[in-house]
Parts: sequence; C-alpha cells; structure tokens
Amino acid sequence: MLADLATRDGHRVAAFDLFGDLDLEADEALRGGSLTALVDAALEVPARGVVYGASFENHPGLVARLAERHVLLGNPPDVLRAVRDPWRLAAALHDAGLPSPATVAGAPDDRSRRWLRKPLRGGGGTRVRAWRGGALPAGVVVQERIDGVVCSAAAVADGVDAVVLGISEQLVGRRAFGVRGHRWCGNLVPPRLETTALLEQGRAICSCLASAFALRGLFGVDFVWDGERAWTIEVNPRPTASLEAIEAAHGVEVFAAHLRGCAGELPLVEEARGGAAGKAVLFATEDVVIGDSEAWLERGVRDIPHPGERIAAGRPICTVVAAAATPEAVLARLEEGAGAVRSDLGVEVVAGG
Repeated sequence: MLADLATRDGHRVAAFDLFGDLDLEADEALRGGSLTALVDAALEVPARGVVYGASFENHPGLVARLAERHVLLGNPPDVLRAVRDPWRLAAALHDAGLPSPATVAGAPDDRSRRWLRKPLRGGGGTRVRAWRGGALPAGVVVQERIDGVVCSAAAVADGVDAVVLGISEQLVGRRAFGVRGHRWCGNLVPPRLETTALLEQGRAICSCLASAFALRGLFGVDFVWDGERAWTIEVNPRPTASLEAIEAAHGVEVFAAHLRGCAGELPLVEEARGGAAGKAVLFATEDVVIGDSEAWLERGVRDIPHPGERIAAGRPICTVVAAAATPEAVLARLEEGAGAVRSDLGVEVVAGG
C-alpha cells in the first residue's frame, strides 16, 4: 500500500517487504526473512528518504539504524518509545480530559470490570484475548475492555498539532475474512454510524497526542466509540492500513500529506467528499498452497501471493478492496470479493501442515 501511494504521488520507490508479493515486485520489491534483514537491505540502497510501515513502531532500535543512513520520513525512536508506552499515553490523555481504558502490568484488583490481556509489542489484535485470571508473562499487560464500535483516526502531524484525514471503522474478528476474536481484518471509510461527534473527538485526541509526543507525519489512533465518548486504545505512530481506503473515499493525497507533516507543515484538508471505500485482509483458515494467482492482478486484488506459495492457517492470503456509495455496500462487496477469492483460489490443503 505504501509503495502504491508513493508511486501514485510521482515518487520512485524501492520497496522492502517480508511478503514480497506478486503485485509489489513490479515496484522493485525485495523480499527478506525478518525486519532486520529488511533494514540491512534498505541500508544498501541510496535514497532521498525512508518511510517505515507496520511493526516498526515496536522496534525503535531498527528505526534508529535506518536513520543513520537515510533521512527518516517519520517519527524517530524516542517518539516511538514514548507514545507506545501505555502509561505515558494514558497520562497525556488524562491531562487533556480525554478517556482511556485502565491498563495494569499485573493482575487487576478490580474483578468487577471485564479485562483483556494484550502484548505490549503487538499489533492488529494478535494475541489479544479475554483475561480470566492467572499469571501474566513478561511483555503482556491487562487493559479494561470497553464496549462499543472499534474505530481509528488517520491523521498527519507537524510536531505540534495534527489534522485528521479520515475516520474508519475497523473490521475485527469477522469470519467472512477468516478471523475471530479481536483480530483486525480491514477498514470501512466512513464508519457505519453518525460521525459528527466521533470526528470532533477524534480531532481533539489527535491534536492532543501530536502536541504531547511531538508526532510528525502520518499516524493512527485506535479507539472504541461507546456512543458518546472515544476511548483511546493505542497509537500507531506511522502510516496506517486505512490510508488507501481514506484516499479512495475522500480524495485525500495521503502520501503528500505525510511528506508535508514530516517537513513541519500541516496540509490543508478539504471537507470530505461523499462515497465510501474499504479494504479487507483475507486470512487462511487452513494450510494451503496457492495455485495460479497471476489472474488476480487484473481483478483489483492486492498483496497477491506467488503461485506455489505455502500459506499457513492464520496467515494473510491477500487484500480485497471496494468502493461504493455507502459503507454498508462496501462491506457487502468486500465479503463478496473474499468469497470469490476463496472459491477460485485453486489451492490444495497441505497435509500435516
């Protein structure tokens, strides 16, 4: 997605990705076996700047290595450490009068509330589940569960303030896309609810965090909307997965906005145009071997695996995208697209994994 957004904005891109998907290789993608390997490869390529994506917010040391060789177009390591600390985040929100769920490092004393256990260095809802007592391993915290609609704000900051580019509803635990529980599997723009108050609070949250943590460039805030208040769950201080849907629905040039924010300027954001868009990641429900996937290139499917590639159960297969007049219609098209991919995958079950 990042490579696509940048090339559409006129930039020449060298992309380094763990999956090395079929559709990315046309943009000089190089495949690596780990984040460290990606950084090693990126350090060998001359470039005007480097933009990092998902997972690097949990690895500030690797971001520091990137910054030694390239101009860092994003938040530096010290900002990542600060804003990803749940207690520093909660303190900044509390000082601004903004709600956030209680988070504790050990077993909570208040058993009258419902709690979730989640990794400190996680993402996408992976390994998040209900806490029902017992000891916690290192690197795992317990957070109060808030009932409501899981949403996210995509914003751009200049180190002092921020503007919101769009609000999305997160698709979580939907069996149509092969996941359950708290696992993220996509975004709808706009959410399937009245967004006036939600957008107002999202703007207040993003401005508060930009100021408190000196955020720059694109970032995202995950929160739960309980019908009256937006409860901030966590911050992703880098470009987020909802951006291609926001650009499609609202016509915002998100990569250009990122570069302006990194340069210390806030972009001018016009009133969002009508329409809706979304994306959904389709996950494997069993171990599979991909058949002929090259035809997917002409069907609007993204993140396409190579023919013959083995994908384990629980891992992502590809991404489907859709646009329509309403978010309800978008979700229906995403589910239809996911069903079509499953029906013509041309895959075989891998015996014994």
